[in-house]
Amino acid sequence: MAGNKYNLTEKKQKNPLYRTLVNPQLVEELYQKIMAKFVVEKKYKDPDYSAQKLAKELETNSRYISAVINLRFQDNYSQMVNEFRVKEAMYMLKDKHCERMSMEEVATQVGFSNRQSFYAAFYKRTNCTPREFRMKALAELDALKKERSEKRKAKQAKAEATETK
Repeated sequence: MAGNKYNLTEKKQKNPLYRTLVNPQLVEELYQKIMAKFVVEKKYKDPDYSAQKLAKELETNSRYISAVINLRFQDNYSQMVNEFRVKEAMYMLKDKHCERMSMEEVATQVGFSNRQSFYAAFYKRTNCTPREFRMKALAELDALKKERSEKRKAKQAKAEATETK
């Protein structure tokens, strides 16, 4: 079974009471602050950055952080962090400038502490390994370049044919 390739398990649905008791305005404020930490400051790249550290920086507690992440992302803290990391890795794996980087280097750059957790999170999100994703992305890039080159040549040939008439 493909889902067991990286020891993945389905997440259990839990709905602790405190999540429904959080003030909607507080949820929105904390969400904006969390997004700033992850989108602007890219805190997800730090493998030691925890929900507790985030809560301390935002001067709140980890239960509120957990509630906001669950309400806004429908995930727990670890899953949300991995989502950011995998998206960054996908970007890097498509980038020709990162083509020579090993999977371990990509994993480290985006905040994973080991190759196995990187592969498991990546596979869970994309249903393929990082290497498979890179090969496919680079092949698509090469095909696009070839297509553009052929169009340019056809356009040039047409222009030359028009000039000779």
